[in-house]
Amino acid sequence: MEVTKTIFLLTALTVMFVWIGGMIGGQMGMLIAFVIAVGMNFWSYFNSDKMVLKHYNAVEVDEKQAKGLYDIVAKLAQRVEMPMPRIYIVPDHVPNAFATGRNHSNAVVAVTEGLLEILDEHEVEAVLAHELSHVKHYDILVGTIAATIAGAIAMLANFGMMFGQGNSENRPNPIIMIALVFLAPMAASVVQMAVSRNREFMADEGAARMTGHPEWLQSALSKLDNYSRGHHVMRDATPESAHMFIINPFSGKDISFKSLFSTHPKTEDRIERLEALKREM
Repeated sequence: MEVTKTIFLLTALTVMFVWIGGMIGGQMGMLIAFVIAVGMNFWSYFNSDKMVLKHYNAVEVDEKQAKGLYDIVAKLAQRVEMPMPRIYIVPDHVPNAFATGRNHSNAVVAVTEGLLEILDEHEVEAVLAHELSHVKHYDILVGTIAATIAGAIAMLANFGMMFGQGNSENRPNPIIMIALVFLAPMAASVVQMAVSRNREFMADEGAARMTGHPEWLQSALSKLDNYSRGHHVMRDATPESAHMFIINPFSGKDISFKSLFSTHPKTEDRIERLEALKREM
């Protein structure tokens, strides 16, 4: 179901880009915006793992330095027939975790010191299974595609604000142009965030099936969400990397009207879906 939703949302973004591109920038403006957005996200796709690990001062660990953590990741990777990912620990006492890497061979899973402090072994395994599920389903690639199209739409809006379409005969009504310039990037962001939320649901299900125990992830999500809602924010957290984490690092600061622009579903909804999956399993 979530796969179908993701395909639908990516298709909607593409159709939106083509339509808005024709209205605002014409074929040439649309092509320029798309090429620039592809270039920016192509560079990000191949370098984002290094950038985010450096930003959060993550330290790579091996079997000798973190045997328990290493053994859990190795067991899960073997279970889903994936290469062993690199493991990092982030020196931050706010519990969270993320995965990055453009494919299975370049995968990275990272956990904060805080996560290891407050979760038991089963909950840690469930969180790591969630992150490996992201890697297994190429969520970094899907997110990059969504960001590319949304970024191109935002650039088209900027072109429209600066230049219009150039040809006065084909230029849309000024009121329509103004509406597109302001509303198009917002609409693209809403769809992009919806893609991110769907991938979180998929990773939750993947983790539950990988471990065979949905209740482990339910318990972990509840603990992480409760801690975050205590207004604890990771020291170096940025909005640009928030989508990577299992729990939005800014969730304690979120308010209801921001839900459309949230990178994560509500934790209550995630736990409820896991409950239904638990009954099914």
